[in-house]
Amino acid sequence: MSNNQARAAVEAVWRSESARIVGALARYTGDFPLAEDLAQEALAEALVSWSVNGVPAEPVGWLLTAGRRRAIDAFRRRAAGDAKFALLANDLTEEDPTVDALFNPIAIEDDVLALMFISCHPVLARESCIALTLRVVGGLGTDEIAKAFLVPVPTIQARITRAKKTLAAAQIPFEVPEQHELPERLGSVLQVLYLIFSEGSFASGGEAWMRTDLAAEAIRLARILVKLTPEPEVFSLLALMELTAARFPARLDASGRPVLLEDQDRRRWDQSAIRRGRAALRTALSKGRGLGAYGLQASIAECHAVARTTDATDWHRIVTLYEALGRLAQSPIIELNRAVAVAMASGPEAGLELVKNLEKGAALKGSHVLPAVRGELLARLGRSVEARDSFLEALRMCSNAAERFALERKVENLEAANPG
Repeated sequence: MSNNQARAAVEAVWRSESARIVGALARYTGDFPLAEDLAQEALAEALVSWSVNGVPAEPVGWLLTAGRRRAIDAFRRRAAGDAKFALLANDLTEEDPTVDALFNPIAIEDDVLALMFISCHPVLARESCIALTLRVVGGLGTDEIAKAFLVPVPTIQARITRAKKTLAAAQIPFEVPEQHELPERLGSVLQVLYLIFSEGSFASGGEAWMRTDLAAEAIRLARILVKLTPEPEVFSLLALMELTAARFPARLDASGRPVLLEDQDRRRWDQSAIRRGRAALRTALSKGRGLGAYGLQASIAECHAVARTTDATDWHRIVTLYEALGRLAQSPIIELNRAVAVAMASGPEAGLELVKNLEKGAALKGSHVLPAVRGELLARLGRSVEARDSFLEALRMCSNAAERFALERKVENLEAANPG
C-alpha cells in the first residue's frame, strides 16, 4: 500500500471514529489531554505500519491497542519521579483489557458525551473550544479547520495545544457533568455547535462566504448530541440548523453570488431538511417546558420555511416570536431583526421608528447592519436619496464580501431607477 493510500485510510478512520477513539482512551487513562496525544501518536504509527502491512481488518481496534500501549509507556516514563504514575502503570498492565473492553458499546455513549462537554468546557476560550471540538469530536484535520476559518495551520495547532494545557492545569475530569451542572455545561456545548454552524453559514471572504461543509459538520455533531442527551434545547438547536440549512441550495446564483432571502427560488429549498427541522421542533415542544432561545429562533426559521413567498410569510407571528426572544436574550441584533419583521407586518414606517430608537444607543455603532436596514426601509418608502446614502454608509463599514455585493447591488438599483 502506498503512503498516500495509508494516509487516506487513517484519515477516514479518524474522521468517523475520532470521538470514540479519544473517548475510550480518556476513559482508560482518566486524562483527556493525554488521551488526545496518545490518539495522535497512534495515528502516526498507523501511517507507517499500514503503508507496509496494509489496513488491518479492525482499524479502530488497531488504533486503540496502539494507544493503550503508548499509555502504559507514558505512565512508566513518569513513574520514575512519581509513585502515583508507577501505580497507574502497574494497574494498567495488570488489567490488560481487551480492545472490546476499551470500545465497550455500553460506555461509548458516555465517552462521546463527556468528550463534547470537556472540549466545550467554560474554562476554554471560544476559539479553542471550536478548534478542539472540530478536531477530537468532529475528526477534522488541523488543515481543514484552518482552511474553514481562514487562518494559518499553526494558529489552529496552537489553539488546540493551549486548550489541552488549560484543561490539564484546571484538572478538569473526563466525565459527564452531574445533573445539577448539566444545564450550564450543556449551554456551552450548544453555543459552540451554533458558532461552528454560523461560521459555516456566513464565513467571510470571497468564495468561502458560505462553507456549507462546516455547517453540515455542526449538524452532524448536533444529531449525535440529541441522541446522547435528548433535552428540548438540543432538539431546538438541531431544528434551527436544519431549517436554516434548508435554504442553502438557493443562496447562490449561477455565478456564485449570494441571493437575498426575498429573492430566493423557494422551490430549490431542501424539503427533506425542512421536514427534519420541523420534526425536531415538534419534539422540543412535546417536552412541555416551553421554548428557549434556540427554539424561538427555530420557530422563526419555520415561518420562513413553510411560506411559499416572502409576502405569504406570517410576519405577525415572527414579530411575536422576536418579542419573546428579546425577553429571553436581550440583544440589539434581535431588536433590529424585530424592526425588519415589524416593517414587513405593519409597514416600513413602523419599522423605521424602531431603527431610529436603536440608533440612539451605542451597541451597534460602527456596524454596517444598522444603516443597511435603514437604507432598505427608506427605499421601500420611496426616499431614494436617503436610502442610497444609508447603503453607502453601510458599505464603508462592511468587510464581508457577500454582504458588500448585496449592498453594491442595492446602490446600483437605486441609481438605475433614479438616474437624476
